[in-house]
Amino acid sequence: MDENARTARRDRRRGRDGASGHSAMERSPDYRQLRNSFMPQRVVSDDEISSIHETAFQVLEDLGIKVLLPEARAYFASAGALVDDATQMVRIGRDIVQSALDSAPRRFVGKAGNPGRDLEFELGSMMFLAGSGAPNVTDLDRGRRAGSLADFEDLTRIVQSFDVLHLQGPYVEAQDIDLRLRHYAVGKVQLTMSDKMPFVYARGTGQVEESFEMIKLARGMDEAAFEADPHCYTVINTNSPRQLDIPMARGIIDFARYRQISIITPFCLAGAMAPITVAGALTLQHAEALAGITLAQIVRRGAPVVYGSFSSNVDMKSGAPAFGTPEHVKATLGAGQLARHLGLPWRSGAGSASNVNDSQAAHETQFALWGSVLAGATICIHAAGWLEGGLSVSFEKIITDLEALQTFAELFAPTSGGAAEIGYDAIADVQPGGHFFSTPHTMERYRTAFYPPLVADLANFGNWSEAGAKTANQRANAIWKRTVEEYRPIDRADEIAAVLDAYIARGTAAGGAEPES
Repeated sequence: MDENARTARRDRRRGRDGASGHSAMERSPDYRQLRNSFMPQRVVSDDEISSIHETAFQVLEDLGIKVLLPEARAYFASAGALVDDATQMVRIGRDIVQSALDSAPRRFVGKAGNPGRDLEFELGSMMFLAGSGAPNVTDLDRGRRAGSLADFEDLTRIVQSFDVLHLQGPYVEAQDIDLRLRHYAVGKVQLTMSDKMPFVYARGTGQVEESFEMIKLARGMDEAAFEADPHCYTVINTNSPRQLDIPMARGIIDFARYRQISIITPFCLAGAMAPITVAGALTLQHAEALAGITLAQIVRRGAPVVYGSFSSNVDMKSGAPAFGTPEHVKATLGAGQLARHLGLPWRSGAGSASNVNDSQAAHETQFALWGSVLAGATICIHAAGWLEGGLSVSFEKIITDLEALQTFAELFAPTSGGAAEIGYDAIADVQPGGHFFSTPHTMERYRTAFYPPLVADLANFGNWSEAGAKTANQRANAIWKRTVEEYRPIDRADEIAAVLDAYIARGTAAGGAEPES
């Protein structure tokens, strides 16, 4: 097989655009803009969803939420909330919350470096994001270790190479870079090695504004153009139960001011930081998400926000978080009902508590993914690679999970039942006991009819054994390393790097930007 053929085959397996001049018979799926074709499922009745929603209003109005940032409390007070600065408690009337919900956009377009990768944030869209926020990485060759900038670069290369991963993310902490300078390093990687929408950590106004400036420089935008559309996003986590800390409140304010995307996500583990029942966890999650959305809309009406859900349960023997459990799936389905009740785009979370990329890891992640798909999530975070409940990202697991994600993308694609597909003539051509391998109906379609597996080995036992009897984990190891090796630089990478290097040099000389805590 020549190099062009190998490249074309690789691109088709990754669901990305290949070289020009491909035959019309070659399979070129489009995974960049997914629409979820599954009917959203329910876990509780519509009346019970209304009750959860009303109880969340009551929680905010009567019990309140603790807000540690004085500026955030001042914003709530300006909108009419009852604020006690001595206790830092804020009670938010339902009229204030409802006004915020009325102004929150139901649809917006996130702008990527490549317009072909722009994303529609609305109910019905489906995006997947690799496992994010981990302190450690792991692979078969080097084992588990603290994350480094080199690991972040390799993960960026992998994510850029597969269209079914739609956004960039904070895959792993680059712990070899000083925290005052880390936003420069990871920002440069995202802007020079990928043309997908970047992520920005909410770690204080200084780091956020410098990250925004880097995006403007890389994209050649002025302030007005930057604020006209969202060009990046962050994830805001409340401190359940009922607390919003300083960096997260600051992040909501900073991103709302500049009209960039905040994915506002309580992390409610039933039995630990939330009531032990699914309905109770959903009620607390809903109240906290509404509080964050309300703050964003008070700061700037119309600021793009995503309703966030990441509720599961804990192991009541050890207190460890669990994922892919029946309760995790049920909570995700309920979150989808609440998001549709609001009409807002929303995020879910997948992931696994397994310590290695084994059958437990696959089982937990795929059940969590099915929960997200059947709940109609707009974005599913931690969809590939997440282990240990988020303490590590596995290079091999990213690849094995990609198989599942590309399968979902194929399931979303329409399937025709027209006369040509029914193939009466093909059925008539084959005598009883015959085969369809060489019928015209098969020959016209065999190149494009089926999804070509990325990791799965469909060979029989003899051929598999002769080829080395490799496990899925071993095959994934070879795939991720080959992906990193064959990574293609994005357009203008050198030009963008030169502009950013000058900016970063000035910032570094000034000492960087301190994170806020």
